[in-house]
Amino acid sequence: MSKITFIGLGNMGAPMAKNLLSAGLSVEVFDLNPNAVAELTALGATSADSLTQAVSGASVVVTMLPAGTHVQSVYLAEDGVLNSVNPGTLLIDSSTIDPGTARQVAAQASAKGLSFVDAPVSGGVAGAAAGTLTFIVGGSEESFAEAKNILQHMGKNIFHAGEAGAGQVAKICNNMMLGILMSGTCEALNLGIDNGLDPKVLSDIMLQSSGRNWALELYNPCPGVMENAPASKDYQGGFMSQLMAKDLGLAMEAAVASQSSTPMGSVARNLFNLHTAHGNGEKDFSSLFEFYQKQSNR
Repeated sequence: MSKITFIGLGNMGAPMAKNLLSAGLSVEVFDLNPNAVAELTALGATSADSLTQAVSGASVVVTMLPAGTHVQSVYLAEDGVLNSVNPGTLLIDSSTIDPGTARQVAAQASAKGLSFVDAPVSGGVAGAAAGTLTFIVGGSEESFAEAKNILQHMGKNIFHAGEAGAGQVAKICNNMMLGILMSGTCEALNLGIDNGLDPKVLSDIMLQSSGRNWALELYNPCPGVMENAPASKDYQGGFMSQLMAKDLGLAMEAAVASQSSTPMGSVARNLFNLHTAHGNGEKDFSSLFEFYQKQSNR
């Protein structure tokens, strides 16, 4: 059976690798955290002592890494992926990074006879665990078709956004909209609360009105309104505020590069940066709700 190497077993990567194992695929894992590796090997994965060993003989390499610097290091270093795999190997990077880095890795991969796609995801930790992620893929038609055969075991919706880097651009646009949307939802709910409204009643009203949105439907930021939302679990789990701040920073970098106007995205970035700077970086991004609360209500 062809070997799939999975690199990066964090909150997203670990459940994604588990779904590949559940599909009956042969998976070798590599991560700097030995506990994360042990969790996967207990489920049937093999492991390697080095990155070079991990990708040796692999037909597919999947990476889920924190930032563009990590992607550059893993792929482009002298002992990195591009210099360690066989020609024809399919490379799938599901990290959320800047489009420029994705295009850089894709170009160098192509020069070595390797297929590379940037395939960032939407759906969060819950989607990763359930195998219902949305993959937003950048790369050639041929590479997309090849990658889809692997991604279908980890996700429900798989889109081809365009050429190399397009997956990252689409993901950045989506997360900028999400940051703006969550900021506005938090602001509106707190305005209602400050004026004596019950947040559950107000949420129900807006859900049936023109203010209806994803946060109100599935991710209400006010504690106690939605039982399974992170807000009702002390903002634990979900998508960390520091990651939203990072993604909004990527959006602003892309906006500078294309000379695009993003005033709402800029405001959202400032809000999440300030929220994170106040010690809330590891809380779910819906915890921005607390930023708007009057001091007397905290």
